[in-house]
Amino acid sequence: MSQISKSAVRVDVRNIGGIDEASVTLPDGVSILTGRNATNRTSFLQALMAGLGSRQSSLKGDAEEGEVTLELGDETYTRTLQRRGDSIAFGGDPYLDDPELADLFAFLLENNEARRAVARGDDLREIIMRPIDTDAIDAEIRECKRERDDLVSEIETLDSLERDLPDLEADRREKIEELEAARAELESVREELDDLDAGVEESRTRKEEMEEAFQRVRDARSALDDLEFDLETERSTLTELQSERETLQETVEEADAPEENPDRLAGRIDELRRRKRSLDDDINELGSVIGFNEDMVDGSGIDIDDGTPGDDPTDALTAGDQTVCWTCGSEVETDQIEATLDRLRELRSDKLDERNEIRAEIQELTDKQSSIREAQREIERAEERLDTVETEIESTESRIEELEAQIESKQAEIEELEAAAESIDVDGYDEALELHREANGIELRIERLEDEIEEIDDEIDEREAAIERREELKAEREALADRLTELRTRVDRIEENAVEEFNKHMATVLDILEYENLDRIWIERRETEVRKGRRKVTRTRFDLHIVRSSPDGTAYEDTVDHLSESEREVTGLVFALAGYLVHDVHETVPFVLLDSLEAIDSDRIARVVDYFRTHADYLLAALLPEDAAALSEEYTYVESID
Repeated sequence: MSQISKSAVRVDVRNIGGIDEASVTLPDGVSILTGRNATNRTSFLQALMAGLGSRQSSLKGDAEEGEVTLELGDETYTRTLQRRGDSIAFGGDPYLDDPELADLFAFLLENNEARRAVARGDDLREIIMRPIDTDAIDAEIRECKRERDDLVSEIETLDSLERDLPDLEADRREKIEELEAARAELESVREELDDLDAGVEESRTRKEEMEEAFQRVRDARSALDDLEFDLETERSTLTELQSERETLQETVEEADAPEENPDRLAGRIDELRRRKRSLDDDINELGSVIGFNEDMVDGSGIDIDDGTPGDDPTDALTAGDQTVCWTCGSEVETDQIEATLDRLRELRSDKLDERNEIRAEIQELTDKQSSIREAQREIERAEERLDTVETEIESTESRIEELEAQIESKQAEIEELEAAAESIDVDGYDEALELHREANGIELRIERLEDEIEEIDDEIDEREAAIERREELKAEREALADRLTELRTRVDRIEENAVEEFNKHMATVLDILEYENLDRIWIERRETEVRKGRRKVTRTRFDLHIVRSSPDGTAYEDTVDHLSESEREVTGLVFALAGYLVHDVHETVPFVLLDSLEAIDSDRIARVVDYFRTHADYLLAALLPEDAAALSEEYTYVESID
């Protein structure tokens, strides 16, 4: 989702939270929603969240459906809510396709997970890293390693080719020397034949007959040489095939049966995925229930007609430590509701932990299933190749038998041709026959040497062409190595940046807010061993440290439990801001929403708002009138939601 231009935003709301209908136009910059409790400030923020894509919104209690429309620049976005039994179905075309980043780090209402993680003393690292798909990163790392290993193997092969080049070139020079010597030898034999022919007096017909007889012998010997070469090639092929057959037979015979059936694993994986989807639904529903009840407890989620000017609308619901239950209408202790909320939060936390464990187990089982299936495919490929090799061996043996028969026949043919040539009665014939035989052998040797030199030349050309690609392959290998380093350090960098951002902004905010005897709040990033499924793995966690000073100036470390409510809320807001910055949330959604700041005094609220406004195009804060009074007059103030 691209950033919108800094223009006014129109928000139309119907049947959301405690709102019947409302239309509000917000300029860029800071907008303050001011009013007493139960004036739908939180409901409006939740409606805006819904329009931006969040599911952390609720329908008006007596409504079956509701809607939010956002007009941002030239674009219009919609969000619909429909009641379906005990749950809410969300539809429409909101601003964000995936609201996770915004829910965690931009929509900072009271039930925001980043704020509450600080308040509860949870592991803050889990919150920061939740939007990062570490499984996808691990998969990409495995793929990069496979590609890198393939490149390394190919480069090593090219190195080997280069090392063999001198031997090939030496072999080529040796063959050329042999060829030149053979040509010289052939020339000498031909000169002897010419001299012999000059001394033989016979008719032209007789000489031609002798030459033709010699040529037939040469042709037959050349054909025999080709057959013998083919036979040698086929026998070499047969040896290789037999060796491959032995290897394949060993592979098939030594293959172990898989420890588990991959289909059974698939059933277990499907079962776990169904459980995870069920947990996802439970977690979402619990989040909505917790958020709704928290709004009801502080009164911001109920729209009450103020019948007595000057009275606090929440007086209609509260009396001392009791409140009216919005489900049954009876009066119950507020502490009892708070205790129920704590149990719901604990239940949601447990389900989040269970979901993480299930994710780990799904990954582990998926990897095992892939490994088993790959092993089975390798055996199947070996069996298929073994069948092919058996067939090729039979065909090769058959060709060898045919070639041996052809060679035997050709040898007999040569004997007949030589006998026929020997029967020609010419003076000096025996010497001429021997010279022709010698010349014939030299010519065959020359042809073979020329073929071998040509093959060596082709191999040298192929190797040199392949070696030229080596630098490209090395560049690809280096790029993959850099990519692997980037992937392996991405999580570390995000963690380090989050800690750095929090510590930097926390120091600045504490300096601005001037809390008495609170010297420093900072996060330490450290490694710890945790269980992931059935394995123990090393991972990092964020430990929050608080440093105070005693009246005599001595510094000592305190705990989160001892933070005042104001200090705790400020710490949670700054932690969310660190996540907002480290994940570049401003590139996804240009809004930051603040609510439930009553625990912070008005002067410090003003400083917090002033500090946060520099990080978002649109900052909305819901404040009580006395808190809003301390803020700058330059801000936009919305005093009623209608």
